[in-house]
Order: sequence, then structure tokens, then C-alpha cells
Amino acid sequence: MGFAAQAVVSSAARTATGQSAAITPGGVAPSGQADTIALAVDVTTVSGTTPSMTVSVEWSFDGSAFFVSDVADAFVAITAAKKTVKLFDVKAPMYRVVWTITGTTPSFTFSVTELADKD
Repeated sequence: MGFAAQAVVSSAARTATGQSAAITPGGVAPSGQADTIALAVDVTTVSGTTPSMTVSVEWSFDGSAFFVSDVADAFVAITAAKKTVKLFDVKAPMYRVVWTITGTTPSFTFSVTELADKD
């Protein structure tokens, strides 16, 4: 068993909903794909009135058509600076991270890093 880390979303201030590019779990071709991934969300700054951000994972077989995530593929809403990690079973050859930001003039500075467990 080995682990591989890769940046999924670089640290930046964001004020609107968005998503990452398509990512291959474990950062390798599907033949060496990870079985599970842990995503670490590092939120360093939050501002605005009642700011809230939900982060979820969507899965794809071709890197362009993504399937909306299941409840199990989402983090609990984030409303303050924090570090959190969640383990996901890999469901397709590619995924993307989607964030939804709400509130009055909300701003979240955050990054997302993948830690993949490759058998």
C-alpha cells in the first residue's frame, strides 16, 4: 500500500460557486487508479454575513459529463476557518470537486488536497 498526494484546488480567495478541473484519482492512469481517496479541505479565512460553503465530489467516466454527487460524497457545510478531511470510495475513473458558496458578500480562502491510497 502506498500513498500519493496531489493538489486539486490551489489556495485562493473565492466568492462564488465553482469547480476544479477533472482529476484522475491518485493522479495516474486508470490502470493504477486509487481505490479510495481522502480529500483535505483547508479553509484559512472566511468573511461575510452568514457565509456557508459546501464541498462535494462529482464522478465522471469521460472527464466531461459529471454525475451529481450523493449525500455521502459531500462535506458538512463549512462556516468558519477549519481543516477537515473525508474519505471517498472511488466510483469512476475521474472526479471533480465542486464548491457552493452562499451568504451576503461571502469569501472563503481555501485549498483542497487529495491523498490517495493505492494498493
